[in-house]
Amino acid sequence: MQKITKDMLIGDVLDMDMETAKYFLEIGMHCLGCPASRGETIEEACMVHNVDCDQLVEKLNKHFAEKN
Repeated sequence: MQKITKDMLIGDVLDMDMETAKYFLEIGMHCLGCPASRGETIEEACMVHNVDCDQLVEKLNKHFAEKN
């Protein structure tokens, strides 16, 4: 399994597993279908939404670890 990092594109994470959308939605990232958001890094999106990036990355990595 690839480790999720804050410099990864949101679109790449969603392509890996669409179930991860819930983690983005729960912190206020409701524009996941927008082409611009799919090309944004996790860190960039967290800055825009004033969210702790490290916490989101930790949740995403836990999600993938539990799936494997």
